[in-house]
Amino acid sequence: MYANCGSMENACRVFNKMHTWDLVTWNGMIFGHVKCGQGQKALELFQKMQQEGVQPGPVTVVGVLNACASVVALGKGRQVHEQIIESGCESDVFVGNSLVDMYAKCGSMENACRVFNKMHTRDLVTWNAMIFGHVKCGQEQKALELFQIMQQEGVQPDPVTFVGVLNACASVVAHGNGFAMHGHGNKALEHFKQMCEEGVEPNDVTFVCILSACSHAGLVDEGIQFYHFMTKNCMISAKFKHYACMVDLLGRAGHLQEAENVIKTMPCKPNADVWRSLPGACRIHGNVEMGEQAAQQVLELHPENVVGYVLPSNIYTAAGNWDLSANVQQQRKERGYVPDTKFVLHNVEEEEKMFHMCHHSEKQSIAYGLISADPGTPFCITKNLQVCGDCHTSMKFISKLIGRAIIVWDANRFHNFEDDICSCMYYW
Repeated sequence: MYANCGSMENACRVFNKMHTWDLVTWNGMIFGHVKCGQGQKALELFQKMQQEGVQPGPVTVVGVLNACASVVALGKGRQVHEQIIESGCESDVFVGNSLVDMYAKCGSMENACRVFNKMHTRDLVTWNAMIFGHVKCGQEQKALELFQIMQQEGVQPDPVTFVGVLNACASVVAHGNGFAMHGHGNKALEHFKQMCEEGVEPNDVTFVCILSACSHAGLVDEGIQFYHFMTKNCMISAKFKHYACMVDLLGRAGHLQEAENVIKTMPCKPNADVWRSLPGACRIHGNVEMGEQAAQQVLELHPENVVGYVLPSNIYTAAGNWDLSANVQQQRKERGYVPDTKFVLHNVEEEEKMFHMCHHSEKQSIAYGLISADPGTPFCITKNLQVCGDCHTSMKFISKLIGRAIIVWDANRFHNFEDDICSCMYYW
């Protein structure tokens, strides 16, 4: 009773006064700690239970697996799984569901899939755990495929299922995301205005979206106004995301000094995301020195992140400093990075440069799409770096030539190429 009511202090007091504890007692305490968000205490109690010689049952391991999932204790979860196999209760659907959920929440989808494939009986909880697990681990396409198989097997989805599926759709760009990322900055501002008129109070996330919309549409004055409106009228303190948006907004428009001043006047130490907004603008507008300093900050804060090496390398390459660019590439190799040939970063003859450009990932994706996709199918391409100028120009012509829409989601935004026009209006 105390455990179910969330009063674990009283539950523990009664438990400690008891002279005899049976399996039901231990189960009640373990589930009580899990329910109250005390997963680690539940695991400690499970260990004590075994030391007392009490053998766990299916209900016990379900509670323990839930505890492992809550504190992301993958190692302990594997140990419990071994005990489950020895006890022969792996075929229990509740135990199987808990195993799948535990592995999924701990990020081990390979083990989750292994358990899932062995299960003779699967209910809606099983499918939901797998769908959410794939989404959490960045395997959105697999989540959508699993949803399709689930329906083919006659399992009816519930609201929880649709939450997972819609999250997967958003991540793989199965449908469009926000106006800002698609280059419709003014539409985003219109919706913000309508939202305010209807009495909905904006929060810090709202202003991240609005500032991003202004940045991608080149609405510098509007962005500055919204930033001041947020801090002065709405009394919302700026966070790292807001500062990053402001640096990006000013930098894209060529106001590099103002962008750097935003970073220097921050009340807290800027993180890598804030600094990362500056080097790209410096490369575009030819300020090598500032770009180098900003990129160095990114490297110091995130030495293992590939972007920290790509940024200074691109800056040096654009300025013709091939030796410095090669030095950065060497640092990248020494830290175990396998070069990703998305940009031509080599001091080679013009003909060889053209050869390298033909192998950019976007162009390879389009080539593969042409030989594998049905006629008229739009191409959706996702990449973790900003699309280069040559690929942007070529995709515009390719889209018109093949009569298909090409949608590219790069590190900054969406580019929707259709009919010789890109939705970004060449501002990215």
